[in-house]
Amino acid sequence: FAGNYVRISLFKQMLADKQMKWEAYKKEGSERIQELSDVFSGTKPLTRVEKNENLQAWFAEMAKQINSLNYDDSTSAGRKIVQLIQALEEVQEFHQLESNLQVRQFLADTRKYLHQMIRTINIKEEVLIVIEIVADLSYAWEIIDSYTENMQKGIMREPQLVIRLRATFIKLSSALELPCLRITQAQSADFMSVSQYYSGELVSYVRKVLQIIPQTMFSQLAKIITLMTGQIKEVPTRLEKDKMKEFAQLDERYQVAKLTHSISVFTEGILMMKTTLVGIIKIDPKQLLEDGIRKELVQQVARALHNTLQFNPKAKTSELTPRLESLGGQMEGFRRSFEYIQDYVNIYGLKIWQEEVSRIINYNVEQECNSFLRTKVQDWESLYQSIAIPIPRFRPVDESVNFIGRLAREIIRITDPRCASYIDSMKAWFDIKTRQEIVNKTVFSKVQRAVGTFGLSGLDRLLCFMVVKELQTFSRSVERHVFRTKDKTWQNLFEELAKLLAPVEGIIPAPLKLYSVYVTKTAKLWPGYFDTMLKVGQMQLLRKQIAHELNTLCKFDSNNLACALQTMNTALLADIEVHYSDPTKPYPKEENPLMYEIAGYLEASGFHDPLMKIYITTPPLPNFPLFIFLLVISHISKLTYSKQINGLVCKKPADPLDAPPFVIGCITLLKQFHVDNTEKFLAYMGQYVRSFVDAMPGTKTVDMPQEILNLLVYIEEFIYFSGTSRKRVDAHIPPYIFEQFRTQYASG
Repeated sequence: FAGNYVRISLFKQMLADKQMKWEAYKKEGSERIQELSDVFSGTKPLTRVEKNENLQAWFAEMAKQINSLNYDDSTSAGRKIVQLIQALEEVQEFHQLESNLQVRQFLADTRKYLHQMIRTINIKEEVLIVIEIVADLSYAWEIIDSYTENMQKGIMREPQLVIRLRATFIKLSSALELPCLRITQAQSADFMSVSQYYSGELVSYVRKVLQIIPQTMFSQLAKIITLMTGQIKEVPTRLEKDKMKEFAQLDERYQVAKLTHSISVFTEGILMMKTTLVGIIKIDPKQLLEDGIRKELVQQVARALHNTLQFNPKAKTSELTPRLESLGGQMEGFRRSFEYIQDYVNIYGLKIWQEEVSRIINYNVEQECNSFLRTKVQDWESLYQSIAIPIPRFRPVDESVNFIGRLAREIIRITDPRCASYIDSMKAWFDIKTRQEIVNKTVFSKVQRAVGTFGLSGLDRLLCFMVVKELQTFSRSVERHVFRTKDKTWQNLFEELAKLLAPVEGIIPAPLKLYSVYVTKTAKLWPGYFDTMLKVGQMQLLRKQIAHELNTLCKFDSNNLACALQTMNTALLADIEVHYSDPTKPYPKEENPLMYEIAGYLEASGFHDPLMKIYITTPPLPNFPLFIFLLVISHISKLTYSKQINGLVCKKPADPLDAPPFVIGCITLLKQFHVDNTEKFLAYMGQYVRSFVDAMPGTKTVDMPQEILNLLVYIEEFIYFSGTSRKRVDAHIPPYIFEQFRTQYASG
């Protein structure tokens, strides 16, 4: 391959320089003969050469003959040159010119130049065509792959072999010349697209052959990771003199240095390969090495994420924490070792690490979210997938598409409101039956260590999609089966109750009788809707924890960014408020991406409140606040106040229920509808409390019923999580009722 490539390259160069060299040889030959003519004329003295007019005239004539040679008439010129060479040999023999060394040298030089002229005149394009036909490598397009393993073994034995393989790759590109020649002759517009496609295929093959270098590099890197994470201690910033020997670890560091040197030797081979034109694509060896390293890094990280984040739902204790710790250790090892070798292989290690890990995470989040979309994002449409550096897709092991889905569903499973209780003051979930801690706020720090801030942000995005799905299901179901169904039973029931409760500012005379009747009548309606409310509340609670973790990380790791985002957000909100108070003031136009882009930054940095987010657009539903109100009072009896945690807990472990998801789910559902619905809901709650308090004899001396106290605690938590103004609630429930409730619990 190398020989053919060199021959063709030289022949092409000779063909290009043919006339120039021929004229140069002609000039040199003519000048030599003319000098001999001058020597024999006696005007130009030469040692021991006597004047000879016959030879002078003969050599002058020969010079004229050489000058008269015509490049364009190659056949005639070739014959004439042969005759001239023969004449020069004869004159040297018959006139005893051999005795003079200088004359003989002049004649030899002239004959040499004439011979060169014959060779040059015979350089023809037909010869190049014959060579190209003989050396055509089109047949090897398919069979070359069978030699890939041998090439890779050769590279492993001798990394410098890459330099010689360059000729092979260039020769392979010659396989394109004949097909492209025919396309050019046909004057087809497809020439560039065909060349681009086949050149891309060739580049892919070159990458495949040379991928052995990054693969070998990463096998060595795995050993470095083991040494650096398991054996070599990280040297503290301040170290006592007595402990220097303990931290020196000379043998281990020697092993790391040895492995690092072997990696640098491998990468040196590919970096020594010159920039090569394969087809119409230029290959930069440094870029080729970087792409190979990226590809292998993506394979290794994606496999670690897939294999580690697999959970057994039947396990007695959750595998979440140990799995996250294991993955965190692996990722930290990758990052540290990558950072260590970057200078030895001349790459920007941290940049590559962040770009590729973010690409893997974002791609997997995108694919997991596809299950919630009608129009799926295919691989060829994805911003994160690449042909040169593909992200692998693994076979699903459960209902999730990939690891990010498994992680989200495992967190949701172990924090299920039916088996776990969330205590806000401790930011932790506890098992309802055993009261053992299941998950605390550190789990999100472990998630961040395992999958990075990109993974934490991606998990938040996936939960957002899940919330949207649950809300859409809830909205459609309520609309179709309750308020806008052909069977008017439920619609009539709610309209009837709304009339009985009107006006909401009033008092119901016999509240226990009225409310219990309608709670009983609607008992069969609630199971599906209540479960959705709890699921939404649970996922919103998780999103709130993730936002807190992201915000904390942003403030610690990038305080300048955090301050800039906060200031920008505050300024933008102030401008929008000014616009609404005075429409003449400017407001971002629809085509202006400012608000959309800054919202992405704010969410990724944790500067958002998931509970204030409007996830879906909903049509106005009549009596929807009454629907939510009945749903709440139908289930409030399952809860009771706990003085230890200053909140609601489930009354019976056999009928488990967690209060925070219940409250947050209610807030989120109301947030999807017009703000008047929340106001009406609070009015119904206030009427309920006031009616029961009013019906109690000697309100100031008799304790409130447990159910009313529970409802007051529920409203307190509603105010806390939703950020509702206390004055807004006081408009429906007088402050003295809350004071009485606090006094009762303080004394109890």
